[in-house]
Amino acid sequence: MKKVLLVIVALVMCAGAYAQIETPVRWSYAAKKLNDKEAIVFLKATIQPSWHIYSLNVKDGGPIKTSFEFTPSKLYVPIGKTSEPTPVTKYEKAFSMNVSYFEKEVVFQQKISLKSASATSVTGKLTYMTCNDKKCLPPEDVDFTIPLGK
Repeated sequence: MKKVLLVIVALVMCAGAYAQIETPVRWSYAAKKLNDKEAIVFLKATIQPSWHIYSLNVKDGGPIKTSFEFTPSKLYVPIGKTSEPTPVTKYEKAFSMNVSYFEKEVVFQQKISLKSASATSVTGKLTYMTCNDKKCLPPEDVDFTIPLGK
């Protein structure tokens, strides 16, 4: 009985070693204060070769678009919409439509109105979906905190 249990444990451990979680996107953040009342936050995705993430602007019926949700605060408020550089737009068979996406890296920007001098960081959550030419990974939510500096 002990031998059977040991074999099962060994098999489970070996299977776990092969079931690696794919994380083809790494996020980093920065901020620049423009003055005492405004700042810009930068949300950068560094994307491994052959993978891509989708634009902020994807039509219904397509992949999950990248989105940013800033935590409501009495210290700051986002001004306007998050901006992005010009994406690549191509037809994807998986979605039977043209989709816009980014490869290698992309920096999204959001202007922030500072309602208080005591605002030291901006927090929120981003959602994105990663695909390559063979598969798509499930959408992922990432919490972020971006220090505003001085």
